[in-house]
Amino acid sequence: MKTQLVNGSLWNDINGESIHAHGGHMLYHDGYYYWYGEDRRDDNYVSCYRSKDLFQWEFRDHILTTSTPTASIRVRTKLELVNDEGGKVNLERPKVLFNPVTKKFVLWVHYENGKNYNDAACAVATSDYPDRQFVYHGSFNPYGYMSRDCTLFQDDDGTAYFISAARDNADLHIYRLQEDYLNVECLVSKLWQGEYREAPAVFKRNEKYYMLTSFCTGWDPNQGKYAIADSMESSWSMLYDFGDETTYRTQPAFVLNRSAQEYLYFSDRWNGSDYFQSSYVVLPIEFNGAVPVLNDYAALTLDSETDSIVFAK
Repeated sequence: MKTQLVNGSLWNDINGESIHAHGGHMLYHDGYYYWYGEDRRDDNYVSCYRSKDLFQWEFRDHILTTSTPTASIRVRTKLELVNDEGGKVNLERPKVLFNPVTKKFVLWVHYENGKNYNDAACAVATSDYPDRQFVYHGSFNPYGYMSRDCTLFQDDDGTAYFISAARDNADLHIYRLQEDYLNVECLVSKLWQGEYREAPAVFKRNEKYYMLTSFCTGWDPNQGKYAIADSMESSWSMLYDFGDETTYRTQPAFVLNRSAQEYLYFSDRWNGSDYFQSSYVVLPIEFNGAVPVLNDYAALTLDSETDSIVFAK
């Protein structure tokens, strides 16, 4: 049984195959953690893995590919999953929530046309299952705004939010979603204009809301920042440093709230010269009062007796 993961190394699933889940997101459902992320191989876009313990990952399916079924919804969208030259588009930073009203699994993702980054759109897909049979509902620009690096956040009452970089990444927008999570309901906030934040990740602790972001430096790591708010729709604080000057050579993907006291920072360690050598880093978010603190650890080990995760320098 695999009980240790080494940060910054290539991770394999239980069949010994490399895990392709970059820029991803994790959903806990019916006893499993489902890990969704970018899969740029062949005709794939997004793959899904599942695990009971965060260490042994089972590949489930390529849930978005160039041949995924498409279906229109009430939102006017572009349904193409290949571009006008027959090539792949880009689907980046996939995030998935379970909608308690419709009982659907709803995926939001950053969409580009595969030739340039001029579309700057979001896209939506749904399924009755967490790990298969997704239907793609197309891409659009929320209220006409650009939408690039993105994330989803679901509050305790089921209200969901879509957060994405806008205006050529100069600003971050927060949108509240409609009840079925298939469209934005309203633009809640425009944050940190001109500060060029991307790779947002949101979590809640002790009735405070936290957002982690990175600066825009392409594949190169940079100083992570965090901000705090009293609610998703209230004013957010200024940005404060999180981790070291390169965030330990990582970029945020998402934060997993594993228990009341356990917040795990899942991130990518990108390799700009060889994307497929990019790796994953998981670090604990520790707290000094309300201030989140990120320290560097080389590996994480599962204590099977206590079901706790132990981090080693």
